[in-house]
Amino acid sequence: MKSRVRFKGKLRSYLCWPLWLTIPMVLADIGIFFFSFPAGVILTVFTGAYFLLEICLYQYTKPRLANEVINFATQYATVQKRLLNEFEIPYALLDSTGKILWVNEQFAALNEINRNYHKSITTLFSSVTREFLQKHEDAQNMKVEKKDRIFRISLNRIYFDDIMGESKEIEVEDSQEFLTALYLFDETEMQHYKTENQNQKLVSALVYIDNYEEALDSIEDVKRSLLIALIDRKVNQYFSKVDALVRKIEKDKYFVVFKYMYLDQLMEDRFSVLEDVKTVKVGNEMAVTLSIGVGIKGDSYNENYEQARAAIDLALGRGGDQVVVKNGEDITYFGGKAKQVERNTRVKARVKAHALHEIIESRENVIIMGHNLTDVDSLGAGIGIFCAAKILGKRAQIVINDPTSSVRPLMECFSPEKGYPEDLFINSEIALEEVSRNTLVMVVDTNRPSYTECPELLKKTDTIVVFDHHRQSSEVIENPILSYIEPYASSACEMVAEVLQYFQEGFKLSATEADCLYAGILIDTNNFMTKTGVRTFEAAAYLKRSGAEVTRVRKMLRNDMASYKARAEAVRHAEVYRGAFAISVCPSEELESPTIVGAQAANELLNIIGIKASFVLTEYAGKIYISSRSIDEINVQLIMERMGGGGHLNVAGAQLTGCTITEAKHVIMKTLDEMLEKGDIQV
Repeated sequence: MKSRVRFKGKLRSYLCWPLWLTIPMVLADIGIFFFSFPAGVILTVFTGAYFLLEICLYQYTKPRLANEVINFATQYATVQKRLLNEFEIPYALLDSTGKILWVNEQFAALNEINRNYHKSITTLFSSVTREFLQKHEDAQNMKVEKKDRIFRISLNRIYFDDIMGESKEIEVEDSQEFLTALYLFDETEMQHYKTENQNQKLVSALVYIDNYEEALDSIEDVKRSLLIALIDRKVNQYFSKVDALVRKIEKDKYFVVFKYMYLDQLMEDRFSVLEDVKTVKVGNEMAVTLSIGVGIKGDSYNENYEQARAAIDLALGRGGDQVVVKNGEDITYFGGKAKQVERNTRVKARVKAHALHEIIESRENVIIMGHNLTDVDSLGAGIGIFCAAKILGKRAQIVINDPTSSVRPLMECFSPEKGYPEDLFINSEIALEEVSRNTLVMVVDTNRPSYTECPELLKKTDTIVVFDHHRQSSEVIENPILSYIEPYASSACEMVAEVLQYFQEGFKLSATEADCLYAGILIDTNNFMTKTGVRTFEAAAYLKRSGAEVTRVRKMLRNDMASYKARAEAVRHAEVYRGAFAISVCPSEELESPTIVGAQAANELLNIIGIKASFVLTEYAGKIYISSRSIDEINVQLIMERMGGGGHLNVAGAQLTGCTITEAKHVIMKTLDEMLEKGDIQV
């Protein structure tokens, strides 16, 4: 049979070069004829014989060489297939829908299937779905587990266009049609070493005793050393269980270092040392509480320590008696169930007053703002700071975008007719025009930038001061030059009233200004029934001496009929969940300040026997506002933090977006169920 194989390229040149050699021989023969005819004849005969011999050899060798090439190609393909089949890496070929077309021996053995398995890859790996194959481009990796081994899946798309090339026999209609090559790389050992390396890293922690001085002052002198020794023993014993190094760096501070592998154990234990230390009793009336800051996963030991410093500051700013674990931007809280300890010393207030005095004096003007939907406490604190700026001769303005009916009566008391600046109250647009690098931006009654009336103001100046009584969260105002955050305080007005007493000798508030500050305390304490301490009444007494009149304040804080009816409706339709939680909805139609009415309704619900915590939802301006209250048994601040909010032990709130009232109620119920199950709250 005549061979139909034609050689091309270098192989054809290799076979034909002896034939092309006859050309120079013929030319040489012609030249020889000019010198010697007999020699030319002899060379002609030799050249002809050579040419005929080469033609015969070419015709003889060509079909045999073609057969050898075909045999080699066949064997080469067979070897390739065998090598791919015996490839140590599990390998499979899938179509565009995820159906298995072919697998090698390792893949079949790993998944315990035969070679004729042609079902979807999802039946073997649930995470590798058809949508995953369609959306992910080449070399997209993911981890799966099989037979206690960890594999990295690598995908490679093979388009039909690349396979067919310029084939004339087959034409692909869809140029995007593809196959998927799936490889499984065993990374069990690598993951083991990564985990081992991570577990061996050191974690830095700082442990502070919150009420060291107060606890010692409550016992006899001879027992003080015993109390300190027992606290030291509790702390050392707890951390020795995880092979930690504990060093006392100050009388009430400890530095702790332990391996990362033990952190999960401590977190599962929910840092029980917080409760253990409270059991130390040697006659002390006040239970000792700890604050712990933990810094992890930093690139260096110094970075871990700085994260621990930031974590302990956050724990103290939230009132103490808790653990804050900081991993970069991720923050986890434990504890925080106890009521904040009120400190009787006024040294801190005096220091903050002097610092504020120097800052205001060095600035050109002051812009004061509280949280959005300004309430009475926020306005009262702003008025107090305005008075401080006024006595120093500095221009001060308060940012209020949309005054509600709850604050409008107080704002009317500061009209130009009564001697106050016409531009005392401004909106965000004007504030942005007034601010400069030499402006002090004073934030009161909130420490979250997103909650302020105008967050953009914080980026327009380098001088920011924060006065707030809410517990801090992971979202904080960055780089304030002065921060005064006291969670034990009842209200921002109480803090400002304390500071004003030490601000400047001879400083005195007018009766109207004192009324405004007094109203803020009155509202946030629910008529001195919630979060009141000795310093709350001292601040109220100072305002009373300044001319605050209870009757006048009460008249300004009265509700209109629509608000009263809405509050009554919220109480009437309240649902009792799990026998201890009252959940209700406050109607917001025809109300100027529905969130204020919701908070009032939450307070009212606590007057019902058996109710340990109340939650009132109000829909307003596209958001669901939740007002949460309790008396002393439930820490509503922890509940609201789970929902993205915050507050205090007995007074807290949150805002939800993108959901309905019904969905928000379900979120509250689900959160309560989870926290009860984990023991974070107890009925």
